[in-house]
Amino acid sequence: QVQLVESGGGLVQAGGPLRLSCVASGRTFSEYAMGWFLLAPGKEREFVGAVTWLGSRTQYSESMKGRFTISRDNAKNTVYLQMNSLKPEDTAVYYCAASRKLMPTIIDEYDYWGQGTQVTVSS
Repeated sequence: QVQLVESGGGLVQAGGPLRLSCVASGRTFSEYAMGWFLLAPGKEREFVGAVTWLGSRTQYSESMKGRFTISRDNAKNTVYLQMNSLKPEDTAVYYCAASRKLMPTIIDEYDYWGQGTQVTVSS
C-alpha cells in the first residue's frame, strides 16, 4: 500500500505560480512512477504529467507542456508539480498518483491515488 497526501493548493491570480506537493508513505517511493491529474468541474479526470521512478524522464499533456513541471525528491518521498502562468481554466482538483508502470499516462495504469488538492485561479 502507498498513501499519498497532496498539499499546496489554494487561490491564485491568473498568471501566477503555484507549487503542489505530494508526500508518499508506505512502500518504497522510488519503485513507483508518479503522475498528476486534474479534475475540473463538469469534466473527466485529465492527465497532467508524469515522472519516472528515478526522475530521469517526464511527460506532459500537450495543454500543460511548457507551463507545468514535475519533479521528485526520492529522499523526501515527495513529488512536485510546479505550475506557472496559471489560467482560470486550470481551476480544478489536482491529484497525485503512483504507478508500477514506467511512464503511465492513463488513469487505469495507476495503482494509488491521493485525495486531491483544490486549485482555484481567479481572473
